[in-house]
Amino acid sequence: MAVQPNFLFIFMDDMGWRDLACTGSTFYETPNIDRLCRQGMVFANSYASCPVCSPSRASCLTGQYPARLGVTDWIDMEGTSHPLKGKLIDAPYIKHLPDGVYTIAQALKDAGYETWHVGKWHLGGREYYPDHFGFDVNIGGCSWGHPHEGYFSPYGIETLPEGPEGEYLTDRITDEAVRLLKERKAGGSRKPFYMNLCHYAVHTPIQVKDEDRERFEKKAREQGLDQETALVEGELHHTEDKKGRRVVRRVIQSDPSYAGMIWNLDQNIGRLLDALSECGEEENTVVVFTSDNGGLATSEGSPTCNLPASEGKGWVYEGGTRVPLIVKYPGHVAPGSRCDVPVTTPDFYPTFLELSGVPQKAGIPIDGRSIVPLLAGNHMPERPVFWHYPHYGNQGGTPAASVVLGDYKYIEFFEDGRGELYDLKADFSETNNICENMPEMAARLRMLLHGWQREVCARFPEVNEAYGEV
Repeated sequence: MAVQPNFLFIFMDDMGWRDLACTGSTFYETPNIDRLCRQGMVFANSYASCPVCSPSRASCLTGQYPARLGVTDWIDMEGTSHPLKGKLIDAPYIKHLPDGVYTIAQALKDAGYETWHVGKWHLGGREYYPDHFGFDVNIGGCSWGHPHEGYFSPYGIETLPEGPEGEYLTDRITDEAVRLLKERKAGGSRKPFYMNLCHYAVHTPIQVKDEDRERFEKKAREQGLDQETALVEGELHHTEDKKGRRVVRRVIQSDPSYAGMIWNLDQNIGRLLDALSECGEEENTVVVFTSDNGGLATSEGSPTCNLPASEGKGWVYEGGTRVPLIVKYPGHVAPGSRCDVPVTTPDFYPTFLELSGVPQKAGIPIDGRSIVPLLAGNHMPERPVFWHYPHYGNQGGTPAASVVLGDYKYIEFFEDGRGELYDLKADFSETNNICENMPEMAARLRMLLHGWQREVCARFPEVNEAYGEV
């Protein structure tokens, strides 16, 4: 039997598809992640399965779409932010990783793997923490979706012992991941490992070490980047909202604090990859780097810009769902390679199973498909990729669903039932709705979307009868 590979799955929070130098940023600096790009395969059309965090995290662990799981929005443990209301009332959803799911951690653990979770979890209260879903170790995973007390110790995270005052959270999470690798080597373990490394960065609050912020304040001055004109206020994109809601969008990457957070993160990714090599595990480890949703570009300070992709986190447009994805597996994935085939979050589950030689458990629906052929540079048949987000996003987006098939993307908005069709190859920014020009394509994709929604028993928002009342 072939040696089973280790898995180092690095899952970022709110990192946009263009937040890396190797994916197009001219302001942020990511030399270590760029090195990972050169050593592996970059996916140019990688998608998160939801434009917000918790659903994508649940989707990754189970191989199922958020709509099938019933986890369709970020998990609001206090219940004070849901349901949001406009013309519609948000659809109800499950606020934890559902009981009875068989996670990738459970599947690999049953196959003899050591399983570690380090960092953000955000998939329910204590009874739904990582140790209940196949992880031997949980460091830092709790119900929180962001560091409530900030990025500097004391953190107040119940599953992470406090460090010295002023310690930086991204540094600490990396320290813990490196420690696990080194303790495993020192203990002589022969078991393969699966590390689910989920940084809280680069989620708000945007907090950074002084020296890292100053580095990019200097760079912004040198590049002549005006912070005032980087933010533009305007009406909601492609909406008929009669209340005239407005958002503040960032139109250029120039925020020194956000850039400093990414710089610090990159330095820590470098430390982790170096530790992997020092422990003698680099050649037999599948390293995956990706994000749970698109970059935050239209609210909460709008720290990044996803252009030319439209909008960002909380929207079903490309800026909300398109994310970076890099896969490195020495001897199996060609260095410096690129794949243009669309892939999505549920694909990781069957991919890890195939790479480890672990059979899929009978009776469990898997929506993703293994991308092992793509990693080997081979062709795969075209398939649709779906989204169902029956909620108002905190960032300005309205309830909608969408599907991508080949170059075409169809969006259906639940407030008024209108459809939008885009040719992403010709119109990546989604500015020219071609529904009227290509009615047959629009009808085909609409039919695919509705059929999938029925298959996964998707839930929909209800009409708000009180809408418009004073």
